[in-house]
Amino acid sequence: MTDHPQAVAAAMQCLDDFMTAFNARDVKAFEKTFNLPSVRLASNKMVIIESGYHQPEMFDRGPLAEWDHSAWERREVIHSGADKVHIDTRFTRYRKDGSVIGGFDSIYVVTCEEGHWGVKARSSYAP
Repeated sequence: MTDHPQAVAAAMQCLDDFMTAFNARDVKAFEKTFNLPSVRLASNKMVIIESGYHQPEMFDRGPLAEWDHSAWERREVIHSGADKVHIDTRFTRYRKDGSVIGGFDSIYVVTCEEGHWGVKARSSYAP
């Protein structure tokens, strides 16, 4: 699968931590899963994410207003190197009753900077 199994394992752990923190609505832990600045491309908009960008209110409005939790449906390595991994993903957003809001294909770029693995860029079809 890859010539860099340690990098892939670290990148996958980063995505596990990303999803766990997001589902817990733990903004501080969520921000730790990034290598900032980070780029998000979605809804034809590019956002540069800096420290403090994510706020607790983000879970109460817009596309997350009905949202309860998300889960990875697919995570496949596209490319890997010693300090960067590209991952083809699909995640699903769910309501509290378990009904599906939607599933979204995405590409995540997870990097190692100064020994820390974090999301450096992501492009998704999620709103």
